[in-house]
Amino acid sequence: MPVFICPSCARRSASSERNENGQPIGCSKCGFGFLFELLEDYYAGPATALIVCDSERRIIAAGHAATPVTGFREGDLIGQEVVSRLGLGNFPHGDPVATTIEWGVRQLDVECTFRPAGLDRDQPVTADFFPAYDGDGGLLVAVTPRTATEHE
Repeated sequence: MPVFICPSCARRSASSERNENGQPIGCSKCGFGFLFELLEDYYAGPATALIVCDSERRIIAAGHAATPVTGFREGDLIGQEVVSRLGLGNFPHGDPVATTIEWGVRQLDVECTFRPAGLDRDQPVTADFFPAYDGDGGLLVAVTPRTATEHE
């Protein structure tokens, strides 16, 4: 059974109600317009930014913890290519965004770096990449900062 997560408030549910386009209906907790379908349950911790992208890698929603984690307001992210805007890099096995979109596979626990707004140096993060299972394609990117003790 699929699991759904709200990109805005990170509420998880097993609801399978869908609209006429086959997409899950909006969040019953916060009212956000759509839910993101996952194959397995996923918990987004309080310090995990959830970013939704279209099939062209452009950010279409920046929700749960996105501003506190990245330093960017949603308006500064919408329409931007996710890897370049967030300064994601130092991927251990190629570009996980490309792999997720092209092959429709999850990329979990990717230890990489990103560049928060206003900082001049990269910060260590763990990122998870989930493919969209609707006709539009795209992906959900979950970015969680790593503490100094985690990556030493």
